[in-house]
Amino acid sequence: AFFFDLYSHNMSESGHPFGYEFENFQRLLDIPMDISPYNYAATGTGLAIALSVVGAAWGIFITGASLLGGAVKEPRIRTKNLISVIFCEAVAIYGIILSIIFSGKMEAVSGGFTNADWFSGFAIFNGGLTVGGCNLVCGICVGIVGAACALADAQRPELFVKILVVEIFGSALGLFGVIIGIVMTTQAKFG
Repeated sequence: AFFFDLYSHNMSESGHPFGYEFENFQRLLDIPMDISPYNYAATGTGLAIALSVVGAAWGIFITGASLLGGAVKEPRIRTKNLISVIFCEAVAIYGIILSIIFSGKMEAVSGGFTNADWFSGFAIFNGGLTVGGCNLVCGICVGIVGAACALADAQRPELFVKILVVEIFGSALGLFGVIIGIVMTTQAKFG
């Protein structure tokens, strides 16, 4: 009964069956086109660097905690396992490099925006989202494998190189994101 009362209340106030006019709903669909393509491009550039840095920080946090814990039992693993922290930091560098590339594609536009400008804004936004998302997951992956590497090295030193190979493959996920981001934005150019 409550839903029927709600439906009839909306119907009686606005004269429309769902309580709103379709033209106003259609206006909601036009909102993405009210935002400048520069805003899309700048947001994508920011997402590329921000998510990459968060992924690197998260990976360093995971690796560092296990590295310090394992170093209590076996102090010899401290310096050798810093390679895991370096792999995590490389993820942030991927995001910085792509942000510089993306920001180089944004140039001043004279007059109104063309279809090419809209394409460029959306391409850079989606490229930044892809790069940032891949690097976020890559940083977590490298951090988890680096933590396992530190603990395994503390128990059995012969496992270090074998797990390091797995860590290198995990780090390649970030490079895949970089390559995809470059491919996605190859044709993007304002102006």
